[in-house]
Amino acid sequence: MEKYQKHFLNNFRKKLEKWEAEPEVSHTELYRFVHSLAGTASTLGLDHIGGLARKLMDTMDERDDRMLAIAEWRTMLFDIIEAYYHLEEGEADARLGMREKDGDKPVLLLVDDDTSFLMYMKEELENIGWYVVPIANPQKAVMSFYDVRPDCAIIDIYMDETDGFEVLDFFKQKLKQQFIPTVMVSVEDRKETRMKCYELGADDFIPKPFDIDEFIVRVKRQIERKKQIEELVLIDELTHVYNRKYLTQAYDQVKSIWQRRKETSSIAVLDIDHFKQVNDQYGHLAGDKVLTEFASFLMKNTRGQDVIVRYGGEEFVVLCLSTTGQDAYTFLDRCRQEFSRHIFNEPDAFTCTFSAGIAEITDPSKPMDEWLRLADQALYEVKENGRNSVKLDSESTDIQHMKTIKVAIVDDDPIIRTVMRDIVSKLPSEQDVQYDIQSFNDGASFMESDWHLESLCLVILDGVMPKMDGLEVLERLRSRNDADRYKVLMLTSRSSEKDISRSLQLGADDYMTKPFKLLELEARLRQILKRMG
Repeated sequence: MEKYQKHFLNNFRKKLEKWEAEPEVSHTELYRFVHSLAGTASTLGLDHIGGLARKLMDTMDERDDRMLAIAEWRTMLFDIIEAYYHLEEGEADARLGMREKDGDKPVLLLVDDDTSFLMYMKEELENIGWYVVPIANPQKAVMSFYDVRPDCAIIDIYMDETDGFEVLDFFKQKLKQQFIPTVMVSVEDRKETRMKCYELGADDFIPKPFDIDEFIVRVKRQIERKKQIEELVLIDELTHVYNRKYLTQAYDQVKSIWQRRKETSSIAVLDIDHFKQVNDQYGHLAGDKVLTEFASFLMKNTRGQDVIVRYGGEEFVVLCLSTTGQDAYTFLDRCRQEFSRHIFNEPDAFTCTFSAGIAEITDPSKPMDEWLRLADQALYEVKENGRNSVKLDSESTDIQHMKTIKVAIVDDDPIIRTVMRDIVSKLPSEQDVQYDIQSFNDGASFMESDWHLESLCLVILDGVMPKMDGLEVLERLRSRNDADRYKVLMLTSRSSEKDISRSLQLGADDYMTKPFKLLELEARLRQILKRMG
């Protein structure tokens, strides 16, 4: 019976591949196929699939002669395709009893050039609900710090290419402004080694080999410390202005002023123009200096009653209390002109500009997010028209401008492609983010496409494919000048430890081993897309 079930699954896959190569499929052909599934599946003991096919068949009109596009027949067959996936991977009941993962689990940055250690630790720590970003290249770890924003960094001291102390020293220079605990691990347990770790600012030292249960307890303690500190602190560690958590309290001041004096206030969203180019050309430390000096500039030029918030990255919010939109515009445009003359020396002299969008808060009974959205729309229009300008929002337009993240699903299995597309399309996104999803049945067609150029792109990449395998695609992406635009999630089999090791060395951002639970995949995608948004 098992032999015939496998044959049946293989025929199902071939049918999907055939249809994907055609622009349209007739409803008549689809009906016949579903009719065949309903009879054959149950005969072979695949009762669940047979039941789904019969249920779908009951909703179809045998006389319908329409032609169906790929998206249409995929939607109709999705429940059956998903059932096939679970059957093949032995996960028919995988969704039962599983809690939904929200993508907000603790994030650990794990730096070690021993890929076997990385794979073991990733599996153990993700089993308890943590999200692990494994980094085999210490140089990539330094760059990933800005991208991952970990809750805890775990660093091996002795690695072939870079001394772990150098990574720790870099982190701690950065962590003078941001509290992210670091835990050093090493087979070297001499007193001198431990003392050097603590002198450089490590929060803990754990010798190898260690008991995994004790390791988890000690790292968990560091994560909890970070959370407690963040809950108490309302000041951004780098720039020393308020962080976004303070905005709620600040908006209460807007409401109070309105209730007492009926005075309007204004909110502005400011963005340093082409900030990524500063990081790329002069380095992240120079970028940090731009952020700190920009915050200082705003503090010197605003009134004591105004509120300055670092909203995230290079974006700031200025809440101008008791200020009309026109007055806020005049003030910020004057600031813009003055800041453009400010010279940075890191080490070459350069200047920066900023753009701003403003919304006048005419009704504080509305949620703050409404005014932030209007200000952000005005900022978007400034960026579209060349940047280095200020715009006051007009409430006569309510156009929602969206940031696009492209998601490429590169896999030769049509079942996997269909399931992946459905998962990504249903993922929640930030208010101003949308996903553009495309499927590719081999690595060569993906690399030859110009669809993924010029935008952020998440690549869900199968390791084994015809024409060009996933490792070759990954290597080509990482050799590009714009490699940082791509986040790569590798899909591998459990028996392919060599491929996992190689993908980590080539710079994959994460990997998952087949078979994987769909809810776990969903959580993993949320984490990566959250970092890209």
